[in-house]
Amino acid sequence: MADQQKETPFLLEAMEAYLTELYEAPVTIKKVTTLGEVDEADLKGFGYGHPLLLRIAYAGQIDRLVFHTMAGDAFGHERPSDRARNILLDYANFNKLPHHVPAVDVGTVNEDGRLTTLRHFHEFFLLTRFVPGRLYAKDLQRLAQTNERQPCDETRVNTLVNYLVKIHGKKNPDATGYRRCIRDLLGLGEGIMGITDSYKADDELAPPARLQAIEEKCIAWRWRLKEKSERLSQIHGDFHPWNVLFQSDDQIALLDRSRGEWGEPADDLSAMTINYILFALQQDGRFAGHFQQLFAQFWQAYVQQSGDEGITAVVPPFFTWRALVLANPIWYPDLDPAVRAALLNFAENVLAVDHFEPTEVNAYLESS
Repeated sequence: MADQQKETPFLLEAMEAYLTELYEAPVTIKKVTTLGEVDEADLKGFGYGHPLLLRIAYAGQIDRLVFHTMAGDAFGHERPSDRARNILLDYANFNKLPHHVPAVDVGTVNEDGRLTTLRHFHEFFLLTRFVPGRLYAKDLQRLAQTNERQPCDETRVNTLVNYLVKIHGKKNPDATGYRRCIRDLLGLGEGIMGITDSYKADDELAPPARLQAIEEKCIAWRWRLKEKSERLSQIHGDFHPWNVLFQSDDQIALLDRSRGEWGEPADDLSAMTINYILFALQQDGRFAGHFQQLFAQFWQAYVQQSGDEGITAVVPPFFTWRALVLANPIWYPDLDPAVRAALLNFAENVLAVDHFEPTEVNAYLESS
């Protein structure tokens, strides 16, 4: 029994308790063996984890079950949530295909070794606490409406920069993790390809040929960036004005962290600063005035405090991603066509430079 417990990812007592609940009768595990050992002669030599064959007894009957888990790997299964997605998909689909081995249940192995069923899942939910505060977007909207900058506007930019410098200072030079974040930038459903797929085929400003050309340039950028694993940092992942609450000028609370714990700092920087461009264009059709000044303050303070002068060499495709979101009528249906046009120009033009220059935004907004 001790050897079996050592070889399995759960306590056999916990498995028996779980199966007793599942079968609604006392269950005894008679034997545990490992299936699918990798044959050294097998040229593939790769597997997601070895399933376990359970021989059980209950109510005078003998049954055999296979217990499946997934190991983390570099093929989109690095995070527990990635593996959960695959396992839930298996449970949802196995029994829909004729002659497929039936799925009996789906669940989790908890930290204390207990097994918990999820077989009745339909949709998942997340429960969080309420945190008071004022969305940073409200500040930008107020500035656009009044065109009067207040002392808090500069102070709050510094607060945002200080926060990013702090979290981005935590590094995790994992080559696989960095490749994943750069790959997700392009191929994730919420990434560049997912956004371009959501444009209508008859969009006059963003016809399919234009979007295809942008994607192709982004692929070249992926090969340029994906080995910069020393840059992998703690990030928020969706650091825009609608996800930041100010509780005071120097105290923030954050909403809706996305896309994992680790990523490229340029993700956060581009997500926030492109909104200064958006609000400036909406205000008077050009990148100037208070929003241009806040943009310049943000970039100068971030580079100076973080010491990350290399961020200008990696940020272009992240800006492209954010510009494609802002210019998409699904997300911003009321955006002026001239603003959309400028943002699409920006999405294209930043891909054509080796280093993003914060002082050249107006040039990037022009038609090439």
